[in-house]
Amino acid sequence: SARGLDVFGGFLRDGHLYLMGEIRAPFQREWIFPLGTATLEGREVPAGALDVGMYRDDLRLRPTVALHPTVIPGGDITGKTVVLVDDVLFSGRTTRAAMDALSGAGRPRAVQLAVLVDRGHRDLPIRADYVGKNLPTSRDDDVQVTLTETDGTDAVRLVRAGGN
Repeated sequence: SARGLDVFGGFLRDGHLYLMGEIRAPFQREWIFPLGTATLEGREVPAGALDVGMYRDDLRLRPTVALHPTVIPGGDITGKTVVLVDDVLFSGRTTRAAMDALSGAGRPRAVQLAVLVDRGHRDLPIRADYVGKNLPTSRDDDVQVTLTETDGTDAVRLVRAGGN
């Protein structure tokens, strides 16, 4: 899709690229490209999914959620370039949790981050390598991403604090 090329274009280098998308509840297997592979620039690359729930630093502050399967293509990421994929980059805490979740799957050659929207306001020293759109926000605003596959439309909506 055009959205995929905007976000992912230009970083296939060595034939050892893995894409890992963050799992959100409720998990649907067809959300992940479909699960197993993604086609980027005419090449198929392995795609998987990470459940970062148990690696978050705010477990005590959030309601309990069901765990979902983590899928690592080939079962090992040692020596591979892993690209973590997320819709919105905000505090950086989900990305940190994803990097912790990867540690049990091997030692990647490199870990990169691709996001559809970077809204700023980082709590941790994390930056995206690939950004679809930088979107200035206030800390109290909300950025909502919808996808055709799950919501019927592709859209990014900025909901300002205290209004629409």
